Amino acid sequence: MGMKREKEKAHYLAIDIGASSGRCILGWIENGKIRIEELYRFENCLEETDGHLCWNLARLFHEVITGLQRCKQLNRIPLSIGIDTWGVDFVLLDQADKVLGNTIAYRDGRTQGMDAEVYKIIKEEELYQHNGIQKQLFNSIYQLMAVQKQEPDLLNNARSFLMIPEYLNFLLTGEKKNEYTNATTTQLVNAETQDWDDDLIARLGLPREIFGKLHMPKSSVGYLLPEIQKIVGFDAEVLLPATHDTGSAVLAVPANDDHSIYLSSGTWSLMGIERLIPDCTEKSRQHNFTNEGGYHYRYRYLKNIMGLWMMQSIRKEFKHAYSFTELYTLAGIGSYFSSVVDVNDSSFLAPKNMINAVQDYCEKTGQEKPETECELLYCVYNSLAKCYADTVAEIEEVTGKVYPRIHVVGGGCQDSFLNKLTAEYTGKEVYAGPVEATTLGNLVAQMLKNNEFADLVAARETIARSFNVKKVQV
Repeated sequence: MGMKREKEKAHYLAIDIGASSGRCILGWIENGKIRIEELYRFENCLEETDGHLCWNLARLFHEVITGLQRCKQLNRIPLSIGIDTWGVDFVLLDQADKVLGNTIAYRDGRTQGMDAEVYKIIKEEELYQHNGIQKQLFNSIYQLMAVQKQEPDLLNNARSFLMIPEYLNFLLTGEKKNEYTNATTTQLVNAETQDWDDDLIARLGLPREIFGKLHMPKSSVGYLLPEIQKIVGFDAEVLLPATHDTGSAVLAVPANDDHSIYLSSGTWSLMGIERLIPDCTEKSRQHNFTNEGGYHYRYRYLKNIMGLWMMQSIRKEFKHAYSFTELYTLAGIGSYFSSVVDVNDSSFLAPKNMINAVQDYCEKTGQEKPETECELLYCVYNSLAKCYADTVAEIEEVTGKVYPRIHVVGGGCQDSFLNKLTAEYTGKEVYAGPVEATTLGNLVAQMLKNNEFADLVAARETIARSFNVKKVQV
């Protein structure tokens, strides 16, 4: 590696890959503030393969390499690299470290009925006592049950279980390291021990040896393989951020008090609070809260809400390519429309046509069907804001505390119409920003590893100072 670069000149690279796109963003400290620069952006999408919705990991890895090459072209060589992605999806590797089968995505229908199969072995109530994780039919536990039922040879031949960012790290470094925050989205990590749940894994008949030691954010994975160094033109250390993108986004919430609710807003909306002790009670389960792992063994006590996925899908289906400002104006015109949908209904997860799915839901529930673009937009916006308000009320009921503020972070914090509706429905102070929360959380973990900040409190104070956080005016 040669001589260590001086701290003030240290650059860090966050590779943040979401369900629809990925970005390579460089970060550094300058004059006591965090500065960021986007170096490369690429598309990600589901592909239909053998009748299933799959991820093209070869293409994703090619994009990661292209992003690293961009660093060299611009002479912005990072001290370290961190990769985060969505949760729950994984690969199984055989003895020769080759991927077994297709990398089937969480939106695929293969998990239909797999919850019932899991509950034959362990009752739903008891499962929640083990892990405190919100039931979602696409969680890894149900995906693994689908593999066991539909393609048992894959599990029989598996030697390693890696989640998507861990597999990309393996391709870069040759090292396999499982990371704690993402592992909790599998529903196979025990909330008390904060490690793989051996009892649960054994009862489900899964091979225990495929699940590696869990590592915390800030851990080193290793350095780039010689062949990768040759391709990209430099060497750097690969570190683990919170590899689950929500884990990284929550790290970047610009608040250090325990009086704020966070809303990580993007394709998915994650709404919750930070806790130091998990809540695996029956009351918490019935409210469908999750206790996902966070930085330094914090818990992200939150609800997974469908988010802007419905809006993104509807926008693509409109004949006219509206700008976001035009969408907000149209939604405002439709504010007379009163039908409301359950944004978390499974019919909205991966419909062939989102507009039809919304109309069908309204008809099925005996409500007026949205016909115009204005009605469709307001119906979804209104439903989402109502869901946020219901979630705030549930958080306050379960915790017995009142939270006066909501911090909206991530790409969705730019949606001024939704922010305003959220403030109106919840009656809370709503603050929007930073936009690049996931990237910042990824960078902050790397910066904490290099002692750029004394602790997470100092890092969050720096984020609040560095980026425009606006109070939403109602």
